[in-house]
Formats: sequence, C-alpha cells, structure tokens
Amino acid sequence: MTQRTLGGTNRKQKRKSGFRARMRTKNGKKIIQARRKKGRHSLAV
Repeated sequence: MTQRTLGGTNRKQKRKSGFRARMRTKNGKKIIQARRKKGRHSLAV
C-alpha cells in the first residue's frame, strides 16, 4: 500500500488554525471577522 502525501495530525491543525487559535490574536480576530462578513459557512477549521 502506498503512503498518502502530506499527512498531518488533527491536533496540530486545530491548534494552528482552529477557531480558538484565531481568537487568541488580533489578526486572527480580523480573519474571523472577514469570513463572517463574506458569509462563510465555516469560519475556521
């Protein structure tokens, strides 16, 4: 069986780009705000 490329862990993904990680920083809050304004179905991972 061949190995899939670019494997990652869910914990790392959540810690880096999850909702709570975004809300911790000023720029992260801007990202969430922009995505809300655009009407995104999902705001963060």
